[in-house]
Amino acid sequence: MASYLLPCLTTKHEVDNVIRHTEEVVLVLRFGRDDDHLAKAVDDLAKMAKIYAVNVDHVPVYTRYFDITLIPATIFFFNAQHMKVDWGTADHTKFIGTFKCKQDFIDVVEVIFRGAMKGKLMVQSPLDPTSLQKYELVYKEI
Repeated sequence: MASYLLPCLTTKHEVDNVIRHTEEVVLVLRFGRDDDHLAKAVDDLAKMAKIYAVNVDHVPVYTRYFDITLIPATIFFFNAQHMKVDWGTADHTKFIGTFKCKQDFIDVVEVIFRGAMKGKLMVQSPLDPTSLQKYELVYKEI
């Protein structure tokens, strides 16, 4: 599903270009459902982030590459480098689910931005781990 509030990337070429050419700000790629909290934070984060929705049906190569098995999933970059966040779960590569409020999203982007400016590739989540959605993946008949 595409976002009606965020600019939407619908081809691999568009995603590649955004990753390569977004510099000195956090690049946020939202795979899947629209999230009003992200759209409402665009103006607040204008100097520190660019936020895009990615249509999972049109860019399956990135869906597979980032192992997007649950949507919505949010991935962060800084200067074409994939930024990781310790959410208190086994997967540090993406945020799965929706942010509880606009401020939670802003807090995450600020921590990533500050960490990236210091040369860090992984930062600690500012969110309370007990408030994050938990997922258990169960594989049957594989």
